[in-house]
Amino acid sequence: MARDLSPPANVLVTGGAGFIGSHLVDRLVETGQRVHVIDSLETGNAANLHPSAELIQADIRDGSLGGIVAEVAPAAVFHLAAQVSVAVSARDPERDAQVNLIGSLNLLQALVALKARPRFIFFSTGGGIYGDLCPEDLPPRESLLAQPLSPYGASKLAVESYLRVYGHLHGIDYGIVRPSNVYGPRQDPHGEAGVIAIFAQAMLAGRQVTIFGDGEDVRDYIYVSDLVEGALAVYRSGRRGPYNLGTGLAVSVNQLHASLCELIPDHGGAVHGPPRPGDIPRIWLDVAAAERDLGWRAETPLREGMGRTVDWFRGGGSPAGAG
Repeated sequence: MARDLSPPANVLVTGGAGFIGSHLVDRLVETGQRVHVIDSLETGNAANLHPSAELIQADIRDGSLGGIVAEVAPAAVFHLAAQVSVAVSARDPERDAQVNLIGSLNLLQALVALKARPRFIFFSTGGGIYGDLCPEDLPPRESLLAQPLSPYGASKLAVESYLRVYGHLHGIDYGIVRPSNVYGPRQDPHGEAGVIAIFAQAMLAGRQVTIFGDGEDVRDYIYVSDLVEGALAVYRSGRRGPYNLGTGLAVSVNQLHASLCELIPDHGGAVHGPPRPGDIPRIWLDVAAAERDLGWRAETPLREGMGRTVDWFRGGGSPAGAG
């Protein structure tokens, strides 16, 4: 059944002070919703938040979560709070599971206790869930057997499985999105996955960047506002998915760097380092299902989105609601 948010409605966003979450919060505020954000601020930044959003500093693993959710009484929940580092998940799989799996179950139990249960949108992963695929399986459709090669991907897949159980046992109305590699303003340039943000900040400072391996690894890069619109389309559709949300285009690291060199002429150059263990060499997503079922497609050309991202870093970062 199709769903829509009739403003003003209470909407809960976990991880809403993070990169993607804060852009979703901006969009929800723009449409007239009363937005409540649960974020531990371990990796999120309160400065990212739209001033109209209410921040509740809490961890999704907390025993107090049920009371918080009951007080908000949301009409919709967008669940982004997560441990998102593949490397951290490999070093400390127990912590990854505690946050991504146990934290998500804690949130689902809080929803089960509500009299009026909201629609629940889960942000899974498109880049880390399918594994290292044979050429004939690229780009993967959602029907392809997911075989993640990291604890991070495994924990996301586990939550997807639990959602099916909670839908069956408790009538939880849910939808699943599987984003490709997301980029844009507010992305952490000190992380491990945001290569556009990492390169842009370093190049603007005149520092040399390191391209791991031969630079021919390919990914599917989606601009953050396009992802937000895709997630909202999943919400409105009433469908469960999962849905791949990406551009359907394969772009190499070398191509990214060459484009950034044109946007940032005075840069420090690049060197090639050894490949990073565990990196999947080639992954981009088949997005036909989202286009067919949701009427959604990514609209922002890569060069345009990169330009906006570079401008944001060049300006030292803009306040929430402006980027």
